[in-house]
Amino acid sequence: MEHLARIPKNRIAVLIGKHGSTRKMIEEACGASIHIESNSGDVSVIWPEGEIIDPIIKMKLPDVIFAIGRGLAPKRAVQLIDDEVFLRMYDIREWVGRQPNQTRRMRSRLIGTNGRIRSLIEELTGTEMAIYGSTVLVIGNQESLALATPAIEGILQGSEHGTVLFGLEQDRKRQRIRSYSLETYEEKITEDSSTFETLVPSLADARRRRERRFTNSQVDPLDEDAIKEMMKLADDEKIVYGEE
Repeated sequence: MEHLARIPKNRIAVLIGKHGSTRKMIEEACGASIHIESNSGDVSVIWPEGEIIDPIIKMKLPDVIFAIGRGLAPKRAVQLIDDEVFLRMYDIREWVGRQPNQTRRMRSRLIGTNGRIRSLIEELTGTEMAIYGSTVLVIGNQESLALATPAIEGILQGSEHGTVLFGLEQDRKRQRIRSYSLETYEEKITEDSSTFETLVPSLADARRRRERRFTNSQVDPLDEDAIKEMMKLADDEKIVYGEE
């Protein structure tokens, strides 16, 4: 049995799910048995013996459990098993201190009225956030997290929402431009690979004839049939006689 994580007791029911549905979903996703200690909140896994388990799954399963424990919906947390999805966590207390009222204030700033700020950050970056207690949890691919990080840290540092969102939109535009430029560059490289042959149309034909002659020359001099086959002219070859 391998220990994975310890989650708050009030999140144990969420991890188990109705009639054990959430635990079953995680077990099917990872191919192992999940054991939950209700008294302590410790979560462990029993891997099947004699079976080869993807090391990525073994490495990322603790993140799935931890994310559920820190407020992320189970169906969203299971996405972390994908090797393209990553988790990042912020402890609000590292930014505002350990006074509960400051933590609540910052939590409210991150969520916004009716959840508007959190929704905008998720929409603009393609990430998913969970704000629970004194922690902020974000999951997404590398590009999404790169966009979300300065926005979240800006709010934690006390920046105005308008300033943060404007900067986020600008970062998103720059990322799109870089992505477009990269695609254009790769396409150009592919096109340029045949540019010389386009400018000199006979180059490819000459190369093919050379390769054919080289291949045909590798015959047994004692094999008359092979020699006759080698001496045959291709469709694009001919013998021209002329005076010097």
